[in-house]
Parts: sequence; structure tokens; C-alpha cells
Amino acid sequence: MIMITVAFLLGLILCLLFGVPYIDFLQKKMIGQYIKDVAPQTHARKEGTPTTGGVFIIGAVMIAAITTLMLAQKLDTKAFIILLSLMFYTFAGFQDDYLKIKGKGNDGLSAKGKFLRQFVIALLPVLYLLMAEPEATRLSIGGHFFELSWFYPVLALFIITGSSNAFNLTDGLDGLAASSGIPAFAAAAVIAFLSGCPQAAIISAAAAGALLGFLKYNAPKAKVFMGDTGSLAVGGLLGTLAVMCKFELLLIFLGGVFIAETLSVIIQVWSFKTTGKRVFKMSPLHHHFELCGWSEGKIVKAFTAVSALLCTAALLLFYTGGR
Repeated sequence: MIMITVAFLLGLILCLLFGVPYIDFLQKKMIGQYIKDVAPQTHARKEGTPTTGGVFIIGAVMIAAITTLMLAQKLDTKAFIILLSLMFYTFAGFQDDYLKIKGKGNDGLSAKGKFLRQFVIALLPVLYLLMAEPEATRLSIGGHFFELSWFYPVLALFIITGSSNAFNLTDGLDGLAASSGIPAFAAAAVIAFLSGCPQAAIISAAAAGALLGFLKYNAPKAKVFMGDTGSLAVGGLLGTLAVMCKFELLLIFLGGVFIAETLSVIIQVWSFKTTGKRVFKMSPLHHHFELCGWSEGKIVKAFTAVSALLCTAALLLFYTGGR
């Protein structure tokens, strides 16, 4: 447990340290975010805010995790696969951000192009798990194990890809994704540690610390956005950890806020296409509350509180044998 604390503190300190020079670099190069026309009018003031902050988030996570894993002598193949997947998701997100910046708009990778990259990257941890662990295709529900056979790889790919996309959709307000992600990774660290996955626990703790450090620069009014560089990678990491440590179902609670955001988009699109009516004033869900008159700060606090409660529920379920 000491090493988990070390990873958390290293992630926090490194992110705080990396943020200043990186944001200064972005400001000097005038690398800023372009705001979609469909976004709420209050978002116009965010135009030009530096983006790709995920670079120093992931940099902090990688250095903190590798350093702590080496100190704990836990830098094994499983840890390497998790970190390699994280790096690939970072590259995919950075490519998307780069294309947006280069095109001076919001046209980055196509939806198909982004999904294809997410899917291919997710294959790495899934294939490793299938080859390294004979019982990988079993799913634990309430202490009972169910053999899913060929369906498990499909489910695992869906979990990792879906987690990456869900976190990406949540990253729409200053501090929202990071604040909601901190309880998720903190709880994941505890669950991974108690599940006998110390490598994943250390990486989770490093991510929680880095996200907390990122809030220094991303809380309203944000000095930098994580961009797809950060959101695709952080979301993909959460899904990868759940699959690699076999707490897939608990991700429903750990990522409850992100799932709700995703469902709001799906429901909105389905309703509009089938009935011509919208269920929400705007999706994802955080925009609906914005248009209801909630301030960004109030939304972030409410979503973070919900995330913390859901993560507490996940820990209680795990403790009582509901893995």
C-alpha cells in the first residue's frame, strides 16, 4: 500500500511540475482549442485556450508508474502491456488534436478512423490476457463464475473502447473529466491491489494523482484542456485496468458518470431520429444542465459527488464479494 501512495504522490507532483512549462510552450506557439458552433454560447470564451494537456498528464502517469513499479519490483509484462496501451491511446488522441489544430477547427480524425484506432489498440491487452491467463474468459458475478468463451473477447474490446469514448464525451467542461476520474482511479487502485494486481494498482494511483495535479490548470477557468490526447488515453486506461484485473462489472459503477454521459448522447440521437424530438436540451448530459441554468462549477461538483458515491458503492460491492 505504501507504493500505491508513492505512485499517487509522484503522479501529482510531476503533473504539477510539467504543467507550467508545457502550458507556457502552448501559449507561445498559440496552440489553442477551437469551439464547436453547436456548443452552448457560454463556451465561446474558451476559444483559444491551450489544448493537448494530456501530454503532461500521461507523461506524469508514465514516469510515476514506471518509477514506482521499479522500486516495488513489479515492472512485469502485465504492467508493460497496460502502459504500452496507454501510450498508443495517447498517440491516437494527439493525432486527432493535431489535425484539429492544423485545420483550425474541430475536424480531426473521422469517427470511423478514431474508432478503428481505439479498437486496434484494445486488441493488445485483450490478446495478452487470453494468451497469459487460461481463465481469462470467465466473468465473476456475485462470487459466481460464468464462462463466456468466445464472447468474452468481444465484451472486453467493447469495454475498453467504450471506456475511451465515454471519458472523451465527458471532457466538455472545465475540470469535469478530471474531477470525475479521480474517484474512479482511486477506487480502481484499491480494487486492483486487493485483487492481487499490484502493477495495476500502482498505475491507477499514478493516474489519480496526475488527474488531481491537472486540476490545478484545468479547474474553472481552465488554463489548458486535456484534449483527445488525454481523454482518449485516460478513458482507455480505465477500461484496460478493469479488463486486465477482472473487475469488468464494477466499471459500471467506477465509470457511472461517463456511462451516463454516453447514454445521454445515444438516447438523444435515437429519439431525434425516430420521433424528431429531443429528450435533453443538449447532449452530452453536462450540456443539458448548462442550458438548464447550472453553472460549470455546480455541474462539476455534482458530477464529482455522484462519481465518488458510485465508486464507494463499487468498493462496498467488491468487499462483500460482488465482483
